[in-house]
Amino acid sequence: MPLISHPNLIVGIENAEDAGVYKLREDLAIVQTLDFFTPIVDDPYTFGQVAAANSLSDVYAMGGKPVVAMNIVCFPINKMDISILQDILKGGLNKMREAEVLLVGGHSVEDNELKYGLSVTGTIHPEKVLTNKGAITGDKLILTKPLGTGIINTALKRGLAHEHSVAESIKCMTTLNKKAAELMKEVEVHACTDITGFGLLGHACEMVEGQDVGIVIYSSAVPILPGTEDLAQMGLIPGGTIRNRDFRLSMIERSTEISDERLLILFDAQTSGGLLFALSSQHSEGLLKRLHEGGIRDAAIVGEVVSEPKGKIVTT
Repeated sequence: MPLISHPNLIVGIENAEDAGVYKLREDLAIVQTLDFFTPIVDDPYTFGQVAAANSLSDVYAMGGKPVVAMNIVCFPINKMDISILQDILKGGLNKMREAEVLLVGGHSVEDNELKYGLSVTGTIHPEKVLTNKGAITGDKLILTKPLGTGIINTALKRGLAHEHSVAESIKCMTTLNKKAAELMKEVEVHACTDITGFGLLGHACEMVEGQDVGIVIYSSAVPILPGTEDLAQMGLIPGGTIRNRDFRLSMIERSTEISDERLLILFDAQTSGGLLFALSSQHSEGLLKRLHEGGIRDAAIVGEVVSEPKGKIVTT
């Protein structure tokens, strides 16, 4: 699609960012995003929570504060009881209230396949917008949630996921990135994104693509949900995860010690994943401690930004 330029358009569609940003005045800009998808869990209320948390995350990833939201609903009214939709919307509203976001409306259509999500509008100072570009050589990378939701959800659909793994996956997906975003603002962050459909390595590739820096990922330091590695070894890999690997593999320099299963976990397509952000090494340990104290126990330093190889991800 042709790119659109405007003096007030701070972030558009040119760099696969998490949301668009438009300046209203010198001290105020709006952050706009939209996301919706089909159910990934059986419980309608939980699905509503996950979908809402996932939609809100894009505003947090830009450094913004979500303010208002609108529901997006596709519902098979002739196939499902309306009470299912009611529970989904209640779950979404629960997360909006937790995020201190106002629901101001929405739109629904009849569809053979159930889908739900939000359009979210947030605010930010025009000079404090975070993008997925801007990481500086020497920066450390912090990831705030574990990986594995895609693999566990695939196993769940086949009835092969352990109950504990499913519970931890749901807890991960329904947790807002609100606290992590608030703590992140205490220091100068150079680049940020949230880990969703393209997986950790896919989103890391976006951070270095066309840039004069590269990234080293400490694969052993990456937090992973319990049971994920066993399920990966059983071949329970989502199609999206395979496509992520195939699309970005040319940008990856892989250590011989990393198994095929571990590489797939690093590419695993996440739902409502954590924030990944780059900041100076001198602030990284202090922020990591505050994240842990703030209840974000899985947050970890998972890599660093390097000068060489440019535009590549090295997994060690």
